[in-house]
Amino acid sequence: MAFPKSPCSLRSTPLRRLALRYQGAIPKCRCTYHSYNQAVPSPFPAAESAILSAAIAHVPTHGFTATALSRGARDIGYLDASVNLFPTGAFALVHYHLVTQRLALAQERCSENASSSINAEIRRLAWKRLHANGPLIHRWQEALALLALPPYLPTSIRELALLSDEILFLAGDVSVDTSWYTKRAALSAIYASSELFMTQDTSPDFADTEAFLHRRLDGAEKAKDTIGMMGTWIGVQGIGLVNILRSKGVKI
Repeated sequence: MAFPKSPCSLRSTPLRRLALRYQGAIPKCRCTYHSYNQAVPSPFPAAESAILSAAIAHVPTHGFTATALSRGARDIGYLDASVNLFPTGAFALVHYHLVTQRLALAQERCSENASSSINAEIRRLAWKRLHANGPLIHRWQEALALLALPPYLPTSIRELALLSDEILFLAGDVSVDTSWYTKRAALSAIYASSELFMTQDTSPDFADTEAFLHRRLDGAEKAKDTIGMMGTWIGVQGIGLVNILRSKGVKI
């Protein structure tokens, strides 16, 4: 079977992992062959990206609202009517934050300690992404409410899945079996619950959220070691994800 010359052209899938193994290209420094070694174009057109980038600065004061969007447009010299570029309204701000923070995380290279374990890297990367919500955390429940609306739920779930994939890939996960899927489902549930916990956290520098994240990750590791039937473990994680979605107002 012939594989593409550039395994980076394949997205993070089991086939991509097999391609890397086939070519003997799995590096010691785990993230060398990540697709983000090449520049990733913004998923937003230039004008929209400029407005959204300026508008994010107004979210702490005005929330994820049309007001923040219009203020951002004014800041860069656009008319208020330019917010009509965003048919999803305030959700565009939430989506922009999710995408840009995920792409910023994807620029992570190997940690300074190249010998750190995959689990340690998952903790580091998941916490780094959660911590990026800090400046907006007092407004994040507004974002969660928008993410739970039926028209935007597919985008919400897709972004959560992409984030989990990004974290595991950057951490050095090279799974090519069914665990590729179960790990991402479990991490998605853990991240979502930690994000929700963070909205109520008043501890210094969100120390309680970091501890909560670590407990959930530890619990997932123990579950994989002690639950003999993989299907049962998947079910446990799936129930957790359903509960998180219900807490956001999704009717399941």
